Amino acid sequence: MPKIEVTHDMFFRLASPDGKRAWNTKEEFEEALVCAKAELDSQYPPPGGDPSGSPGGNPEGMIKIELNDTNRPDLWGTAGLARQLASHCFEKTYEYPFFSRPGDMKKTSRHVIVEKSVEKARPFLAGFIAKGAAISDAGLKDMIQTQEKLAWNFGRRRRGVSMGLYRVSRVQWPIIYKGVDPDAVSFEPLQWEGKLTLREILARHPKGQEYAFILEKEPAHPFLVDSAGNALSYPPIINSSDSGAVQVGDTEIFVELTGTDMRMVALAASIVACDMADNGFEIEPVEARYESDTPFGKNVVFPYYFQEPVFCSLARVEKFLGEKLCAQDCIQALARMGVKAEKTMSREKGSAPDSAEVEGVLARPPEYRNDFLHAADIVEDVMIGRGLGSFKPERPSEPTLGRLSALTIFSRSVKEIFVGLGFQEMIYNYLGSRKELCDNMRADGKRMIRIANPMTEKYEYLRDSVIASLMASEAVSGHAVYPHKIFEVGKIAFLDEAENYGTATRQYAGFLCADKDANFNAAAAYMQTLFYYLSLEYKAAESDDPRFIPGRAAALIAGGKPVGVFGEIHPEALDNWGVAVPCVAGEIDLEALLAL
Repeated sequence: MPKIEVTHDMFFRLASPDGKRAWNTKEEFEEALVCAKAELDSQYPPPGGDPSGSPGGNPEGMIKIELNDTNRPDLWGTAGLARQLASHCFEKTYEYPFFSRPGDMKKTSRHVIVEKSVEKARPFLAGFIAKGAAISDAGLKDMIQTQEKLAWNFGRRRRGVSMGLYRVSRVQWPIIYKGVDPDAVSFEPLQWEGKLTLREILARHPKGQEYAFILEKEPAHPFLVDSAGNALSYPPIINSSDSGAVQVGDTEIFVELTGTDMRMVALAASIVACDMADNGFEIEPVEARYESDTPFGKNVVFPYYFQEPVFCSLARVEKFLGEKLCAQDCIQALARMGVKAEKTMSREKGSAPDSAEVEGVLARPPEYRNDFLHAADIVEDVMIGRGLGSFKPERPSEPTLGRLSALTIFSRSVKEIFVGLGFQEMIYNYLGSRKELCDNMRADGKRMIRIANPMTEKYEYLRDSVIASLMASEAVSGHAVYPHKIFEVGKIAFLDEAENYGTATRQYAGFLCADKDANFNAAAAYMQTLFYYLSLEYKAAESDDPRFIPGRAAALIAGGKPVGVFGEIHPEALDNWGVAVPCVAGEIDLEALLAL
């Protein structure tokens, strides 16, 4: 979970109505942090004492806070966290008039030209200018912290989003963002003496070595220059040592964000703009003029508000919270979370087109948030905004008897059979990267579910197969004595238009055997034994599943429907995983078998 350090004076200046500390005890402050799903990770400053609260003292007065909500990157900085506490505890409202909206672009005299040449490497850019009083040392450190937290966590180690700060006094407009030959362009990067080509930066500069994995395989690399040809940066690797070296005392800064997803880049720019506005900076919009089309059009003025309103019915609020709330109660609770809402009649997302409209609230996310993916997210904000302590705990009014579901009993039977066959049970995470779940397995990934706001690339997709998880274990087990026989019974999820929400979640059983003699006949024997002890019948049909060797894979047919597959893993898939011995594997839809 993200951890941040906030400067005592800056934080309470932004969070409190009078600019002074409003919580005198650690307990009061910890209770206030609940609205941000945050916890105090250090000693709270005592009233009238040393701001650090520690015997040795801390001249900077830093407070360490751990954030438990990875869906709220707007809280990963001093200003963002203070804004949430001020909204919830003191009902403070915020307005950001400098935002452009669809059909209403702000006027600006500065722009960045985004050339088509950068489209394949890192296609999207957003930016704005912040003017204000001279930047203090604490303010600069907080900017750098926000920059790193957004780039590392939200930006997936800079792959998805990265941020750069520049001294406007050294920039000649317009700025050009383009793709270049990494061996033909050179400049002097930060924390280095002398010029290096972009390729040399990846090989020799510490930051280049750390983030080389993002660009090293790209034929054209992103490069940011001003109209005079002066280098600004090599996104997302390193800034130039001239215009890219923001210092204490600077009064005008150009903030630039680049990335691979337009919405992520726009949201990160919005968060930083709101944070700087709260700190007293004047925000001047900057237009990005794209040569290629984007989800927001070719000419976009940032900061840009792109979020869509979300409707939530009062019936859902009552169902989830166990208490009937009127629309006005919900609107007031949402306001304490910084969310504007209005009473209306509508249908929730995912409802049948012919369903009747119901009473509820239409919530409009604030400029710095884009975590409302479903009506359930609105209910959560209503709950937090009203206060968890305002809901009276109740004992269940009716006694209930717990018992195992039929699927659980069936799954346990399958596990016992696999154990009897000499297999070892494994348990895996249901989330993974596209490379592991799809590319390594030679799959097309058409039915895979992608997380809309993933924290890291490693946990970006829901698995649609158990076999990929088993292969991940085999890939790191080459030192163990063969044969390797492992299995798992667990959930998978995939896109399915026949379902109400367009996705299906199923209970699957999968197995894998790795050995020099592993072949199709061995896999068929395992399947035959499993079905025998389950007292079920099946037929085998030819399968063209790309994960297996052609002609050495079979689809399982039971009750006239496909229920699984097994066969010899394709050599290319083995090579992708770095597995040096033959493997056979298979998987079965247990829910389909149970329905027979």
